[in-house]
Amino acid sequence: MQKKMTWNPRSVVAIVAAVLNLTACAVWSPITPEKVVEKRSTQYWKSRIEGRFDKAYSFTGPAYRSVRTADQYRARFGGGASIKAAEVVSVTCEPLKCTVRTKLTASVALPMLNLDSIVTYVDEPWLLEDGSWWRYEEL
Repeated sequence: MQKKMTWNPRSVVAIVAAVLNLTACAVWSPITPEKVVEKRSTQYWKSRIEGRFDKAYSFTGPAYRSVRTADQYRARFGGGASIKAAEVVSVTCEPLKCTVRTKLTASVALPMLNLDSIVTYVDEPWLLEDGSWWRYEEL
C-alpha cells in the first residue's frame, strides 16, 4: 500500500517564498561596472590571443575608431612576443574610468635567451563613453 503525501500549508508557503527570493536575487542583482569591464577585458584579451584583431579592435572606444582603422590597429602588434594567456587580476572603477590589472603570459621570440615564456602585468584603462565601457588606446 502506498502512502499518500500531504502538504502542510506552511511548508508550501515557505517553499514558494524561498523560490521567489532566489529568483528575485538573480533578477535584481546589480551588474556593477567592475563586472562589466572584467568581462569585456577578458573578451578583449581572448580575441587578441586568438589573433582576431578585428574583434579586439571592436573593444576600443568610438573616438579611437574614428581616427584609426582596424588595419592600423592590427599593425601595432609586431612579432616580438606572442601572448599565450591573460587573466584579469583586479578591476577598480571610478564613475567614468576603470583600471584593469591583467596578468599576461607571453612567449618571447629571442632564441639566444632560451626563454619559454614570461609573465608581466599591465594596467589597462577602460572609459565609459556613450553608455558603454571601452578599452582606451593612445593615438
